[in-house]
Amino acid sequence: MAEVVYDRKEQYQQIASGLMPGEQIIAVYDAIGTGTGFLGLTDKRVIVQDKSFVGKRVAITSIPYSRVSAVSVVSNKSLAGSFFSSGAIAIHVGTHTYEVEFRGDNKAHHVHNVILHFIAA
Repeated sequence: MAEVVYDRKEQYQQIASGLMPGEQIIAVYDAIGTGTGFLGLTDKRVIVQDKSFVGKRVAITSIPYSRVSAVSVVSNKSLAGSFFSSGAIAIHVGTHTYEVEFRGDNKAHHVHNVILHFIAA
């Protein structure tokens, strides 16, 4: 398996502490903006830390790839220059959409491609 990439060690450790037997971490990326703290990818699921709950509560949400219906690149501008000219993605799960913005379009590109790999297989 390839080397795990991550932005912050404590986020990586939080994901690692909740793995199922045999599950492997692919990446853990810090998110920017309000709401989401980080996004983790394993070989079985997407894990999103959601900070948008009332009263400073935080949720760690596990989304099996089989429940993801689509993954989108999110941009405020035309994508005429590049498909991945944005550092944000949206993950569609049923009627809910998780939008996550990263520091750099390369992280959004990696997350998009990993999710697409698992949902298109």
